[in-house]
Amino acid sequence: MLNLEVNIGGLRLKNPVMTASGTYGFGKEYSEYYDLSQLGAVVVKGLTLKPREGNKAPRIAETPAGMLNSVGLQNPGVEAFLEHELPFLRKYNTPVIANIAGNTVEEYCQMAEKLGSQVDAIELNISCPNVKEGGVAFGTKCDSVYNITKNVKQFCKVPLIVKLSPNVTDIVEIALSAEEAGADSLSLINTLLGMAIDINSRKPILANVVGGLSGPAVKPVAVRMVYQVAKAVNIPIIGMGGISSWQDAVEFILAGADAVAVGTYNFVNPAAPIEIIEGIKKYMDKNCYKNLSDFKGKIQAC
Repeated sequence: MLNLEVNIGGLRLKNPVMTASGTYGFGKEYSEYYDLSQLGAVVVKGLTLKPREGNKAPRIAETPAGMLNSVGLQNPGVEAFLEHELPFLRKYNTPVIANIAGNTVEEYCQMAEKLGSQVDAIELNISCPNVKEGGVAFGTKCDSVYNITKNVKQFCKVPLIVKLSPNVTDIVEIALSAEEAGADSLSLINTLLGMAIDINSRKPILANVVGGLSGPAVKPVAVRMVYQVAKAVNIPIIGMGGISSWQDAVEFILAGADAVAVGTYNFVNPAAPIEIIEGIKKYMDKNCYKNLSDFKGKIQAC
């Protein structure tokens, strides 16, 4: 009998496939296509302490193998999420992970405290600008990664997942800083910084000029970073970035990921996470694997 269960830093999932924050809203639209209870977990849209309107339009641009977005974390705020969105998700038998973002360490800590144990885990989005440090993202320096992780961990009553930015010189040292500070698991990667220009108007397509690149174009970078981090840390890893098929998901697990998250491809095929779960099952059955650990990180040496 196949066993797809996985433990992500104390959070037990029935299977390794979850949704990626920023691509799934609060699950309502996708619930029209399938039962959300089939998912390993639902990771909701990024939350901030107070309601946020996001950036000016245009804030989405297609690219040859993905998309750029500068939505800017538009969301109703953590309190509105708890009151209006979470009750809907609690109708389903699947863990709910809240992705949180802030401008200061204090804001992150306040959100973790407000969420308490009402969600099943918290994913720390550290790609946001630290206004006290001149707008530098929290996730680009080891000391700031360590500091924010250690502080939020003190207020976190559920497993803490730290989401890593790929826009760094050495992803491994960033991951080790998060682990040392008490992260229960890591998720990677967040979007790569990109830009697109309208050659006729000679203006950037995005009103924000730059945005986050996601989709198939980033997958090779994401797989490489998961592989490097998996060899260095002793905590679970959620791999993401360009997953659009079960083959992609298996590739991440072979690189060392314990679980995977489907993001941009949800816009193309709303049923993608369910199809990926079924594909992983068939792959395991074909190769006589009983558990995910039978092939996790088991790539052959060159």
